[in-house]
Amino acid sequence: MSAWMLIVGVLVLAGIGVVMGMRRGLGAEYTRRRAAMLAAVAEAPPLLTEALIVPLPLPVQRYLRVCGWVGKPLPRSVQVDFDATMFSQPGAAGMHGPAVQLDRFDLPRRLFFMRTRMAGLPVAVLHDYRGDGASMQVRLASLFDVVDLQGDALARTETVTLLNDLCFFAPAWLVDARLSWRTVDDRRCGVEFTQGPHRVSAELEFNGDGELVNFHSDDRGALQKDGSLRLLHWSTPMRDYCEFDGRRVATRGDAVYRYPEGDFAYGRFMLQQIRFDVAP
Repeated sequence: MSAWMLIVGVLVLAGIGVVMGMRRGLGAEYTRRRAAMLAAVAEAPPLLTEALIVPLPLPVQRYLRVCGWVGKPLPRSVQVDFDATMFSQPGAAGMHGPAVQLDRFDLPRRLFFMRTRMAGLPVAVLHDYRGDGASMQVRLASLFDVVDLQGDALARTETVTLLNDLCFFAPAWLVDARLSWRTVDDRRCGVEFTQGPHRVSAELEFNGDGELVNFHSDDRGALQKDGSLRLLHWSTPMRDYCEFDGRRVATRGDAVYRYPEGDFAYGRFMLQQIRFDVAP
């Protein structure tokens, strides 16, 4: 083997090593942050009682009862595993892959991690919400970040996402003092969530069985090609409730932005597993 071929071989191996090392980067970072998030000390959560839910709008009370949340403690944490498909624009091929989100509403903290592929190349996505701040990274081909976003606008957007998670996957927390309510009718109500400097609102929509079937908000930004966040109407229609550990949870849903030219469902999700009070 010539010296030149040896040098090329060493460089190729080194390049593979760098790529593999970076491939572990966002996944390892998610694992590290997840461990710290779950290790944070928390007070013992109270039981959700009939007395606690009486101040809530009647549709919310009915939702908590029919879905089995009354009589159980508020979960310290909730982890949801999805099969997810994301779309970059209407008509584009979907990017499919496993996704996991972990919420703690007492801190508050939210982590979202997804692996997928774009144009045949691996992509990792990591969202981290910390109450008064948030970050979002999208790493392409394990080499560089095509999105590296943070700031107040993203924190406000992710505050809406945390509220959405709370409503669908841990609604026992709807009794929290950070929420205020407005009754619309027997199947709709408005809610405002104040977390640090951010105050966001949404309207909840329920079906005749008492299940929460949609969440509407005008406070969530859609990521644009120039890296800005554009405020648009956002909704998450959900369906197919199933029971997990004595609680009924929606298992299929979409994430939809309403553009002037029409609605764009940029994400579709199918729940695979949900865990409450995740061990550190």
